[in-house]
Amino acid sequence: MKVGILQLNPLVGDLHGNAVKIVDAARRARDLGADFCVSCELAVLGYPPRDMLLYENTLAMTLEAVQAVADQLDGVIPLLLGGVEPNPGERGKPCFNAAFWLENGIIGRTFHKSLLPTYDVFDEARYFEPGETDDDGGQRHLLEWNGRRIAVTICEDAWTDKDFWPHPNYHYDPLEKVGPLRPDVIVNLSASPFSLGKQRLRERMLGAIAAKYAIPMVYVNQVGGDDDLIFDGRSCSFGPDGGLIARSPGFVEDVAVVDLGTGASGNAVAQEDDTAPAETYQALLLGTRDYVNKSKFRSVLLGLSGGIDSAVTAAVAAHAVGPENVLGVLMPSPYSSAGSVDDSVELVKRLGIKSLTLAIEPVMQAFERTLSEPFAGRAPDTTEENIQSRIRGNLLMALSNKYGALLLTTGNKSELAVGYCTIYGDMSGGYAVISDVPKCGVYALANWMNERFGEIVPEPIITKAPSAELRPDQKDEDSLPPYEILDEILQRHIESHQSAAEIVSAGFDEDTVYRVLHLVKTAEFKRRQAAPGIKISERSFGTGWRMPLACRRLL
Repeated sequence: MKVGILQLNPLVGDLHGNAVKIVDAARRARDLGADFCVSCELAVLGYPPRDMLLYENTLAMTLEAVQAVADQLDGVIPLLLGGVEPNPGERGKPCFNAAFWLENGIIGRTFHKSLLPTYDVFDEARYFEPGETDDDGGQRHLLEWNGRRIAVTICEDAWTDKDFWPHPNYHYDPLEKVGPLRPDVIVNLSASPFSLGKQRLRERMLGAIAAKYAIPMVYVNQVGGDDDLIFDGRSCSFGPDGGLIARSPGFVEDVAVVDLGTGASGNAVAQEDDTAPAETYQALLLGTRDYVNKSKFRSVLLGLSGGIDSAVTAAVAAHAVGPENVLGVLMPSPYSSAGSVDDSVELVKRLGIKSLTLAIEPVMQAFERTLSEPFAGRAPDTTEENIQSRIRGNLLMALSNKYGALLLTTGNKSELAVGYCTIYGDMSGGYAVISDVPKCGVYALANWMNERFGEIVPEPIITKAPSAELRPDQKDEDSLPPYEILDEILQRHIESHQSAAEIVSAGFDEDTVYRVLHLVKTAEFKRRQAAPGIKISERSFGTGWRMPLACRRLL
């Protein structure tokens, strides 16, 4: 059996464009010898459509697009296509997360997703009615075709094997019903978001399922950036012994055919650098490119401070959309060191991007004159520092408005976590490229890019002590613990859900831990107003982070 893998990058809501892409990919798979094809989850609509699903016309138009795909593939090749099906019942949610079997111009069998995730970035129970889970012996997941038996699952339906997960999220496992029916293959239409190291977990889990039931398994994943989520593709297939027999490349569209009858022979296993810096780079590159293109921007701009964060953001942007479409804005103040200005100029040269210099001292003086009376008798403090940042933010937003360019913010996850950033200042912008990359990860990414592409980030930017340069001789460590310590505390608290007591028991200084977690809590209002950013960790400050603002948080 030869299965066509359609690893595609849909645009959410672009029903016509997605349908054209699906049909073209299916024809290519047919030309490569596929017997039938499998798309990713919700391929015709794009994932995640979120509240678009609350509108009846979305459901009706999506079903029309499914039929249009069936019409165009009539007599070409059968296809399992991900989409949504309206719920005809009087009760329940308005639609099902569905897979449609398209053959000979008609919609044949329809399969519904049973398990609807509601954790982290997922909120599927808000929109979808679950597929039936009563005991039918697994027949609702089984497709009989040309003497073959194909078991059809959708994403989460394959993520609850109790032998793999010690504490599965659900009581019901569709594959427990399907496995004993001895299908020829289990297929899984998926839109599984990326996080660092997740592919290794996926392959262990899917391989374990294939080996458990001694049935080949084909997993087809979406690829592309959709707002804060990255889908890395890396569709893969496993033999009945659980061994990997095929893997599509990551972070790019791909059409491939896997031959389940010949083991590894003739199948391609894409080899990739799956180290954290390499995966981070690929995710940021794809996320930035897709957000710019899918939002119909033609260019981007960002402030260049001479620091590591803006340098890495600029490098990613130049690679994502082309250096000719990137404007770096230098905004020196009286506190900016000559080295920082020189480093920014050198960065611009190495990346080949455009640049503009706007000195902010005259604007600072205007603010000082205007506020001299209400500020009389009060010593300078962070207020004046924040004014500098807000001046820069206003200038950047003015350029963004005038040029129609997307403003990229340059703050990292460590700063965003503890509020070491200025709301309406350096937080101003439309997209936050590195907002889920901790400070130490930013340095690791800079070093990786220099090794991979030549020294595109000047060495002084990497080696000098980080500083906001908002007052004389300022250093980040004047206000924060060393980033090696800060990042470890934040990782334990944010991603591993550890309390202050648990972190202290791991050997961290008690006063430092409680101070950091207090900063995390008090910065919540800033994060609520932050630009959307690219999720690369198991838990980011975005869709999956839902903390109250007015509260007494239990540390």
